[in-house]
Amino acid sequence: MEENTGDEEARRRGPGGPEAPGAGTVGGGVSRRRLGARLLALGGVLVLHAALPGAAGASGNPAERRALQGLRLRYGSARQAGLVEKHLEAAADEARRFLGPSPEHPYYAGAVVLAGRGRTIALHRAMGEAVRYADYDGRTDRVREFPAAQRIPMAEDTVFDLASLTKLFTSLLAVQQMERGHLELEAPVDRYLPEFTGGGKELITVRQLLTHTSGLRSWAPFYQQSTREGQLRMLWAVRPQEAPGTVYRYSDLNLIALQLLLERITGHTLDILLQDEITAPLGMHRTRYNPPLSWRRVTAATEVQRPPWSGLDRGLVWGEVHDENAYALGGVAGHAGVFGTAWDLAVLARTLLDGGVYAGKRILRPASVELLFTDFNTAFPGDDHGLGFELYQHWYMGAMATPHSAGHTGFTGTSLVLDPSTDSFLILLGNSVHPVRTWRAGSAPRVAVGNRFARAVPVRTKHGGPAWYSGMETGGSGTLTLPPLTPATAAARLRCAVWWDTVPGEGALHLEASADGETWEPLPFTTLRSTGGSPEQWPQGRVGGWSGRLWHRLEAPLTAWAGRPVHLRFRHTATGRYVGRGVYVDVVRVAEPARLLFAEDRPADASRIEAAGWTRSTD
Repeated sequence: MEENTGDEEARRRGPGGPEAPGAGTVGGGVSRRRLGARLLALGGVLVLHAALPGAAGASGNPAERRALQGLRLRYGSARQAGLVEKHLEAAADEARRFLGPSPEHPYYAGAVVLAGRGRTIALHRAMGEAVRYADYDGRTDRVREFPAAQRIPMAEDTVFDLASLTKLFTSLLAVQQMERGHLELEAPVDRYLPEFTGGGKELITVRQLLTHTSGLRSWAPFYQQSTREGQLRMLWAVRPQEAPGTVYRYSDLNLIALQLLLERITGHTLDILLQDEITAPLGMHRTRYNPPLSWRRVTAATEVQRPPWSGLDRGLVWGEVHDENAYALGGVAGHAGVFGTAWDLAVLARTLLDGGVYAGKRILRPASVELLFTDFNTAFPGDDHGLGFELYQHWYMGAMATPHSAGHTGFTGTSLVLDPSTDSFLILLGNSVHPVRTWRAGSAPRVAVGNRFARAVPVRTKHGGPAWYSGMETGGSGTLTLPPLTPATAAARLRCAVWWDTVPGEGALHLEASADGETWEPLPFTTLRSTGGSPEQWPQGRVGGWSGRLWHRLEAPLTAWAGRPVHLRFRHTATGRYVGRGVYVDVVRVAEPARLLFAEDRPADASRIEAAGWTRSTD
């Protein structure tokens, strides 16, 4: 009966249940939204490998070929990973900051943060304590701490209860069965589980379980049933609250049903499937259900569980699964129960970024990985979801969120984010329900660390020098104003290079013009990708969202200003709770056929730019 206290988490996840948590392009430019719709229209997995880019071969890109050759993750410097060291260190500093009041209690007793790019892990840091609190009194909100000599410091190889990150493993196992022809994406669940019927459940498909669109409620108290038979009866009795496919609601029941389906069609329990199909092939030797007692000293403790905040009275939970339902199900469940380390999760991240292969061992085909990262929830904007993976979620990914970013969170304080557009990954594991779930709220550490790590992935100009940068402060804004100019002809144009990444609808780059420098109006412009294509029109004089990590050439006609003085400025706004990677402007020029009115690379002109909230940055 775990309960979320963060506003965004509570909105996305139904009350009482454990946490789990724009159009992009796939491969050669097929949008996820169009691709998802195409797969649905064609009936699902039977056309998967024909529909997805890169499906023809098992080693269609250089990274994948290197993985097939047996290359593994390695430790290295920020420079070796293609990252900016000062920003990478700032990510660790952000994680450490939440060991203090956040705002009243520590967000977590300890944490492990791991970040990498390519095959290089450039940051792996442990902080705080894995075991600190012995007891908690809910009446007084006071704790009893272990004596200093009995506390256990956090270590880089500390094992964590991964909570809802378990759902990713269950989803991977399901997609493996699709590859083998044993499971169909669009098939009704009752084809494999005949008991899964009644009240409209017979309309629920495998895809709807994986994308949380089944209409089932978020959660049910299976731990109140003392037998497996009673727990199953409770699941069989559940009825959809809405018609399947008409609503997005994050639900543990989806993955519990998927677990039973997988166990039915394979004849193996989920823990055996996890070991045989994922962890053993990939060498993830510290990832499993029901860790042995010998692991306890290297495992982070979770919650002191007592009613009313918990459905069970277990005292300090340490070395056993935290989720009450997973515990009642014997520690092996589709929605929670897997334990693991940051390193093992990095191996999983690298496997998926390399198309399903690691160190020469393949667990998925490249097209199947694309399926995991394909948005099937186009009918539910803001709830982008692949098969098991959440997509483009700023509320915990921070500025790492792009239309290609995939990840998940776990109620115990865990998170994983992959960004294929930068070949990077970020893992933050914290014991944030230690000593009690009510001490943590929202995903502030995840966002803060994600923002800093996103900043560590540099943005380089073509000339290698600095560009004007907006920054990425929440609620930030700024202007970059040119000196007044007087075009002689209607052929005058402003041209520059721009790069942007803002939260859709909550951040933008504006181009504006003014006769007096006081009253400003939008200046329409076009942009053209550095890789070519057709120009895009921006008649409102603003652009936002994600630019594809590409520089664009911006051009704005000054036709209406012929013979008149004009002030020109770039304005950046970030109005929401979250931010993207920011906006860059470079090589600003204003010219007409016979005259260069302004050139940023001329020192005299550059010195006349007025920057408020913008800085020069080489990264």
